[in-house]
Amino acid sequence: MASEKVETVVAGNYIEMEREEGDSKSAKNKLSNLFWHGGSVYDAWFSCASNQVAQVLLTLPYSFSQLGMLSGILFQLFYGLMGSWTAYLISLLYVEYRTRKEREKVDFRNHVIQWFEVLDGLLGKHWRNIGLFFNCTFLLFGSVIQLIACASNIYYINDNLDKRTWTYIFGACCATTVFIPSFHNYRVWSFLGLMMTSYTAWYLTIASLLHGQIDGVKHSGPNKMVLYFTGATNILYTFGGHAVTVEIMHAMWKPQKFKMIYLIATLYVLTLTLPSASAVYWAFGDLLLTHSNALSLLPRSGFRDTAVILMLIHQFITFGFACTPLYFVWEKFIGVHETKSVFKRALETKSVFKRALARLPVVIPIWFLAIIFPFFGPINSTVGSLLVSFTVYIIPSLAHMITFAPSSARENAVERPPSFLGGWAGMYSINIFVVVWVLIVGFGFGGWASMLNFIQQINTFGLFTKCYQCPHKA
Repeated sequence: MASEKVETVVAGNYIEMEREEGDSKSAKNKLSNLFWHGGSVYDAWFSCASNQVAQVLLTLPYSFSQLGMLSGILFQLFYGLMGSWTAYLISLLYVEYRTRKEREKVDFRNHVIQWFEVLDGLLGKHWRNIGLFFNCTFLLFGSVIQLIACASNIYYINDNLDKRTWTYIFGACCATTVFIPSFHNYRVWSFLGLMMTSYTAWYLTIASLLHGQIDGVKHSGPNKMVLYFTGATNILYTFGGHAVTVEIMHAMWKPQKFKMIYLIATLYVLTLTLPSASAVYWAFGDLLLTHSNALSLLPRSGFRDTAVILMLIHQFITFGFACTPLYFVWEKFIGVHETKSVFKRALETKSVFKRALARLPVVIPIWFLAIIFPFFGPINSTVGSLLVSFTVYIIPSLAHMITFAPSSARENAVERPPSFLGGWAGMYSINIFVVVWVLIVGFGFGGWASMLNFIQQINTFGLFTKCYQCPHKA
């Protein structure tokens, strides 16, 4: 059976690799291995859930003020399901590609498979180039957004320095992610990151409810089409964080078990985003239209400072998540990727510093772009409409349809559509709906609204602004 063949082939190399590595490990390294070297289903779930909701947790109330309460809730549920669907498609394509290659005796033990390589192997170089452009550009700006968020958050604890200066400082801090070899090594970070966002989400919820509604609170959204589609696109961005799905799958010992992980992660994330965004919007209403960071409206306290610090740490982790695939692409470009240090020698001092030095040029443009466009909030929607719409929604849906268009491909597919979806016809129907919806609503209306809003921020604050949305700051 094809499915039996997949399990043998896909899991085989990783099990063999672990056995080879395990023989060389002493008992004193077992604790380090426990915290550092992960590849289980649970590791993948923590990685997906932790990576999916980061700084965007703080901008969702801003989106609710643009959309209104009902639309905000409905769009979260809708895009959460849509994001889970396309993550599922990506996982199917990865397993299909890897199985085909390993049947040809290709060894991936010292090579991290990436999305553009999946497209190349299944559909050819033109699809590879398209996937590479959109994926890398999205991850680049995803990293930029994390850096902007760091500066925005720390300012609410220490405003002695402007946000631009904080961006310089945190750019240097985030550059240390070059020392983390691969997604195998995010085990403890993913777990801690999810705990941090969980605390922050429930802090926002409880603090807003205890604070109560401000005097004369208004909930006028939606009242402008531009704001409506800007808010919707920020939510599209929220649940489009699976640009690193392939790398997370490749870090698993049995990647074929990934299929439902993203959906389960999304369901947990919704328990954080829905209560927090709803509570903050209920308390502050239209005031959020000029305060894209929800933390800026809550009174300073030990709980708020804790939330800020935890989000700073989490944004460092998410920066690493977004940047690590870029590090891999750069390593492949300069020819230093396929070495034993990807796995076996990842912790050897000489190898670590050599790889870190090779990766460092990736961080420089991220640092620079974060200083040019410090528009925390509006930049999320812009990236969502122009990049996320294609990277994680349109391209995976089209790629899946084209890959399995020939009848022979469908007959020999490693993973067949579940019967409750209506077989291949059901899958194609859902894929077509995703492509049409995201192309028209996400990229079309969302792109139009987000660019207008983004241009307005530039006209109001200017490029290289020292302190975006700071009170009494130039």
